[in-house]
Amino acid sequence: MIVVAIIGILAAIAIPGFRNAIETSQTRACGLNRKQIDGAKMRWALENKQPPTAEPTDADLFGPAAYLDHKPDCPASGTYALNPVEKPCTCSMRPHTN
Repeated sequence: MIVVAIIGILAAIAIPGFRNAIETSQTRACGLNRKQIDGAKMRWALENKQPPTAEPTDADLFGPAAYLDHKPDCPASGTYALNPVEKPCTCSMRPHTN
């Protein structure tokens, strides 16, 4: 009975820590994905002589012969909005983080 109680206490302490670690890693991975997309947008605009207000499509940025092999997946199951070149890429799950 004591062993079960100790395991329960340890689980109660560990589970919130794991959730925090998962959320932190998802936030960081999402930020890195958005930075990659923003870099691809900048290269696309420079190489194609596009103004900062131009908005690339997925086909412009992603593919075997494009700037990134594939569009990154959000680790929190959100979706990325490319936005115009002058604005950073945003995520539906983390709209206020960079």
